[in-house]
Amino acid sequence: MTGAISLPNEYWINLQVTPKDIEHLHTFLFEKETPMTAGDLVAEFVESRLRAEKLSAEKQKPAGRTFLPKEKYSVGEELVFPALGWRSGAVISARAGVNPGVDSFDVITVKFDDGSSRMFAAGLALHALNESPADKPVENDSPTAQVVAEHGDALDKKLEEAFAADEGLVKIAGRWFPRSLLIDVNEGQLNLVEAALDMAGGEPMPTSDLMKDSELPVGANPKLAEFSLNYAMQADGRFDEVGPVGQVLWCLRRLEPDFVREVPPPLRYVEIPHDRSLLNPEMIALEAQLDDELTDADGAEARDEISSASITLIYPHLRAGTLPVSPRTRKLFPTAYESPRVRFTLVDGKTNQRFPAWVVLEHGYVYGLREWYKAHQLIPGSLVQLRRGDRPGEAIVEARTQRSAKDWVRTVMVGSDGVVVFALLKQPITAEFNERMVVHVPDFKALDPVWEKKRPFDELLLMVTRELAKSNPQGHVHAQELYAAMNLVRRTPPAPIFAALESNPAFKHVGDLHFRLAEEVAV
Repeated sequence: MTGAISLPNEYWINLQVTPKDIEHLHTFLFEKETPMTAGDLVAEFVESRLRAEKLSAEKQKPAGRTFLPKEKYSVGEELVFPALGWRSGAVISARAGVNPGVDSFDVITVKFDDGSSRMFAAGLALHALNESPADKPVENDSPTAQVVAEHGDALDKKLEEAFAADEGLVKIAGRWFPRSLLIDVNEGQLNLVEAALDMAGGEPMPTSDLMKDSELPVGANPKLAEFSLNYAMQADGRFDEVGPVGQVLWCLRRLEPDFVREVPPPLRYVEIPHDRSLLNPEMIALEAQLDDELTDADGAEARDEISSASITLIYPHLRAGTLPVSPRTRKLFPTAYESPRVRFTLVDGKTNQRFPAWVVLEHGYVYGLREWYKAHQLIPGSLVQLRRGDRPGEAIVEARTQRSAKDWVRTVMVGSDGVVVFALLKQPITAEFNERMVVHVPDFKALDPVWEKKRPFDELLLMVTRELAKSNPQGHVHAQELYAAMNLVRRTPPAPIFAALESNPAFKHVGDLHFRLAEEVAV
């Protein structure tokens, strides 16, 4: 902005959004008639602050004529001295100066506001201070673009908080707009929208398509009409906004898949009390690698931005047709500004087959892979490759398949007494697998009675450990094997298992996260 002043970094770091700021942004939105995100408004916010501070600086600037040595001055004139920190004073006397080496000049005496007096040469054609000074400076040079680059994210958050507290603004899909400008959408128009979505059979539709059936006023600003319809639908429990960031897609809540609206039974976790502080560094590192959606994000190992990840399937996700949305994999899937459920497209990395899926953000899983798992004959322990999609609203999934061949793998069976038994048997294998976590399950339904019996966690942990140890000559069980096997009989995140291994005297650590049962409980 022309003639803008600059402000120190501390100003932008410490500022608070004021009602006057919000009022200005209200006016800005009124003039634009276009809903905007807080991020869109940061530049205008910065501009308005710079304008306000410049005006304030000019008002504080002492009144009077700026002193330049080349000018002549009369007694009584008010002068301002940029070279003296913009001090001001009045000329109280003026006389001719005497200097043989200098052409004629004047000597003026100025009395400053603090009562002190000082003499200055005037009428000098040549002098270093004869160039007109710039406006009163303010510390560093920070134009709007630089402020936005350095402080934009923090200012975005401050605006979001201020907007959320302002009843005069409403938010849809991350965009804000004055409530008073919204077009009224009545019940009859919403019923027409419901009918259109009903005809779509559960397939989400963009607002632009729904507007054609809503009978909104002809001639209304299209962006304003679209935002108004979005707002009315958001307030109506029949509708669910399920689009990823950048898209607004609507679906009838009653037509969403059952296990999008509620957590599938194999993924339902009953809290297991445990002390997370018992986990050693090796356990914490393994926990992060396991990509369990129930792992506390605050406790998960921090990771850099990733573009792909390899996931090892555990039985609950295979049975439910889901994938975990873990702290590590979260950014590989489309997200939304507000909606807890996001409809998107999965693309098979080998065949380019496209099929619909849902990210259920509030519970940390992706739903919609059951048939894809069956088609690739995956088993617990199979590896699935995830990649960020080439287009918004997509993610790429790929089974690391191979020609079917029989291999010796751990196989689970359930005895007549309800105890799980593990045996090393030859099974048809169609995909690469994690050797520690692979378990072939000949019949999913055979495990159901074990889940339904709901044995105590400690009892299940001992039972599974005892049976796993029988397949190892040393009687050792790795923590990773135990995690995969426990999830055959109960949905269990890593932390409760690892904490029990550290705290329960029935388990003895023999090194490298391998454990064995104490002799008195091993039989």
